[in-house]
Amino acid sequence: MNPYNLLVILGATASGKTAVAAQWAARHGGEIISADSRQVYRDMTIGTGKDYADYVVNGVQIPCHCMDIADAGEQYNVYQYQQDFLAAFADISGRGKIPVLCGGSGLYIEAALKGYQLLQTPINEELRQSLAAKDDCELESMLAGLKTMHNHSDTITRKRMIRAIEIATYQQKHPVVLLSYPNICPLIIGIYFVRETQRQRITARLQQRLDAGMLDEVHHLLETGITPEQLEYYGLEYKFLTLFLTGKLTYDEMFRLLNTAIHQFAKRQMTWFRRMERNGDVINWLPGSLSMEEKMQKISDLS
Repeated sequence: MNPYNLLVILGATASGKTAVAAQWAARHGGEIISADSRQVYRDMTIGTGKDYADYVVNGVQIPCHCMDIADAGEQYNVYQYQQDFLAAFADISGRGKIPVLCGGSGLYIEAALKGYQLLQTPINEELRQSLAAKDDCELESMLAGLKTMHNHSDTITRKRMIRAIEIATYQQKHPVVLLSYPNICPLIIGIYFVRETQRQRITARLQQRLDAGMLDEVHHLLETGITPEQLEYYGLEYKFLTLFLTGKLTYDEMFRLLNTAIHQFAKRQMTWFRRMERNGDVINWLPGSLSMEEKMQKISDLS
């Protein structure tokens, strides 16, 4: 019997981790739990890189949990994710299958693995008003000074920084009640490419998404009544495409700035994973350049 009860496939954006997770799940009867902070939203498909085709292996649809579970425009958070992860983990495990946690959102992955005790945080209008007078550098400095767990994506937009400070401030004043958490024994696999190859993959993937209709997707979301401010909250693709569609950026400016932002985000993802390793998590790194068969064999060897 395998010594682990959760397989984790992680990596930076455009590393090909979803295809690896789906292939392993197809061969071993596993089911995937998404660990992506934006793939939880319905109708946000191309921009979040859901790549539904990756979940079909040899004509078989691989079940995926924690995806398409919140409406676009909502502000889903790590507390909600932890509850949804636990429900999916219990469901999959209870049917005798191995859950495969796959994604690149380090905070969500750690919340699942470590059992962080989290609180649902109410809105603090008074605090928000006081933070509104501060510039972005001051907000980022405040967030760093709170010494609390937060995701690097919290600094993508001003609204995210204010919400992260709001959560951290609330948690400082409201100690959590420890809850029981399942015993999770993970086998963690990381997929990586050398830096220049990763950069090429990110740029090529961005162009492919634009060719596939990502602008139309964002335009449709705006037409449904979601405000530009709500879309900008999600950062990266939704932020910069919204700025283009509202006339604040030219197409070339949008592409250049978005491409740079995704490269920077991938770097922050890898920094997060390296910090996980320093904190004791064992991540078994596999080169993305290996064939799928070689990756499957490497994972089997580690099992």
